[in-house]
Amino acid sequence: MLVLKFGGTSVGSAERMRSLVSLVHNSDPRIVVLSAMSGTTNALVEISNALYQKDTAKAAALILALENKYSEVIADLYKTEAFLQKGKDLIAGHFNYLRSFTLDMFTANEEKAVLAQGELLSTAMFHFHLQELGIDSVLLPALNFMRIDENEEPDMAYIEQNINLELKKHNGHKLFITQGYICRNAFGEIDNLKRGGSDYTASIIGAAIRSPEIQIWTDIDGMHNNDPRVVNKTHPIQELSFDEAAELAYFGAKILHPTCILPAQKRNIPVLLKNTMQPEARGTRIANIESAEGIKAVAAKDGICAISIKSDRMLLAHGFLRAVFEIFERYKTPIDMITTSEVAVSLTIDNTRFLKEIVKELEEIANVEVDTDQSIICIVGNLPKNKPGYAHKVLESLRDIPLRMVSYGGSANNISVLIDSGMKAKALQALNSGVFNY
Repeated sequence: MLVLKFGGTSVGSAERMRSLVSLVHNSDPRIVVLSAMSGTTNALVEISNALYQKDTAKAAALILALENKYSEVIADLYKTEAFLQKGKDLIAGHFNYLRSFTLDMFTANEEKAVLAQGELLSTAMFHFHLQELGIDSVLLPALNFMRIDENEEPDMAYIEQNINLELKKHNGHKLFITQGYICRNAFGEIDNLKRGGSDYTASIIGAAIRSPEIQIWTDIDGMHNNDPRVVNKTHPIQELSFDEAAELAYFGAKILHPTCILPAQKRNIPVLLKNTMQPEARGTRIANIESAEGIKAVAAKDGICAISIKSDRMLLAHGFLRAVFEIFERYKTPIDMITTSEVAVSLTIDNTRFLKEIVKELEEIANVEVDTDQSIICIVGNLPKNKPGYAHKVLESLRDIPLRMVSYGGSANNISVLIDSGMKAKALQALNSGVFNY
């Protein structure tokens, strides 16, 4: 059974939903994972913020505006009176539910339930559309099988058991529609896989059912060798190894959520990136392969904070680095890059939620400097450590860009540099010219 995931732009209008039918209606069994309609999750976040601030008038106005958007979509999507009424009833139920929060206390638990409404709406709307066309499909509630544990990691044993139980309830059916992003937590409460988590849902489902292929459908024809929003000439990459794709996704390639790769990689399931606007395009295939040697792509990750830790007295002492890393561990803050010298260690983080607390503890053992508004530029490919020339090509391309940090050698797939975010566009353009000859 194939797993196909479609993002927010792919279900962003009645026209886009209609265009999905030919992509999902096939004789092959498949599970279709849908995101919320584009713009919906942002609107629900804004509604939640208004509810937190107890600004019920603003929240009510935002809810009405979003409801009006959905009313326009269903008026365009459904052609029969019966299904138009089903659409109206669906929207009324969800938006009356949202309005109920303007009359009561609003907490983090309620916010997760609010954020889940986008996926619940998009999947039900598309399911009704298929029914109106006479296409057999089953709406498979993700909240019946998707669960995370106490560490906010997928509970794979639970997911595998329960999704297969759900599928067995509908023997004989071949097309299943389910929600991306949303799940339950270890306490049974509605939760989510964080922003971009629909990719993760698709990969988790694919791993749970041992799918032969996971397809991620977006609005771009595969993963490109550079950021097409910043540089003029880019090209889609036909094939990547799991490790190369994971590096690119983590370090800023927007087409794929960073968490998506691991479940598929563990079960050796190929991932295909496709374009809903150009379904005939080849896209990018990610698999357990030995890819051709050379630099494949460049990605950039913004919002990086660099922390320099200097201690003449303790750096070389036994246990100093362990003490540093334990501080980040206590605050569950991952480190992206790290470089060391005889007297200092520099590292980067992208989660600054506990930055003040981390810096305060670091200052007890060392002198600390913090630089914000940094970007990591990640150069990815099959870069054998015994082959010369790759680092030279990268650094020569960036000769006019001040480099804050350089990381090379920790992986055979990655050369990373840290720069001021204001230089990102210039750096990507320089790499496009120096590495890819554009």
